[in-house]
Amino acid sequence: MERIVVVGAGAMGCLFAARLGEAGARVTLIDVDRPRIALLNRDGIGIADERGSRRVRIPAALAGEVRDRPDLLILFVKAMHSGPAIASVAHLAGPGCHALTLQNGIGNAEALAEVFGAERTLMGVTDQPADLHGATEVRVTGHGRVWLGGFVAAAGGGADAAGALFARAGFETAVLADAAAAVWEKAAFNAALNVTAAITGATVGQLDCEEGRDIAMAVVRETVAVAQARGIAVDPGAISAKVAYALANHRNHKASMLQDRLAGRTTEIDAINGAIVRAAADAGLEAPVNATLAALMRMIDRGYLKLG
Repeated sequence: MERIVVVGAGAMGCLFAARLGEAGARVTLIDVDRPRIALLNRDGIGIADERGSRRVRIPAALAGEVRDRPDLLILFVKAMHSGPAIASVAHLAGPGCHALTLQNGIGNAEALAEVFGAERTLMGVTDQPADLHGATEVRVTGHGRVWLGGFVAAAGGGADAAGALFARAGFETAVLADAAAAVWEKAAFNAALNVTAAITGATVGQLDCEEGRDIAMAVVRETVAVAQARGIAVDPGAISAKVAYALANHRNHKASMLQDRLAGRTTEIDAINGAIVRAAADAGLEAPVNATLAALMRMIDRGYLKLG
């Protein structure tokens, strides 16, 4: 895999595009913001990480301006923008092109598979921390990893090739036989902490109380039950341990959903807690804690509740 298209020029899209470019891949970065594209093409991507600070030149463009089919397309937009983003690059689908989602939430891989084909769709997660400063600057605040695999078994060869590409670019990478479990485990973690933080305006550490832990564990139990009903072998102990670790060690962190709320952006609630509720209904289950949190977050997204 040498020809790469990254869709979404947020912190993660810029970081992955820059590092893959540094590793020798031919990368194009797609965004929808013309002025931002112009800045990226003029200034490049500024990266500050454990390797130091530098600028990496990666061509940026609108989706319709990219005509050459890549070997790998990576989707890095917010989950609520997945549908329009995928539609904008549908002309790149075809033989030889794999599509990968490392986004938060549930349903992104299914949306990719409808356009790119299940046998060419890859999915996974990353816990790589990175923040965007200004239009073109990315600061990496710690070490992270990538877990990925095929959407179906037939996509396994593509997952191996993508894993090798990420490893070459310096990402600690694991190729999984069951990537769906990793996706659901991260969704459970995000559902347990992100939405409560966004609703209350609390940092992660402020949720480390009896009530906050009770809500988080109730969300985890519901999510695990739904995943297991779908035949997905999630590890409840691993999810609970990650929640406990975050509460104890990420005390001043503002969850991404809270950051979206503070910035006036719509949140990914329908791809996280909302998706869990829909999957529960499909399995004949109920997820009342997830449903309540999702309803409260939608009230905020729609402007009915405001901070302060």
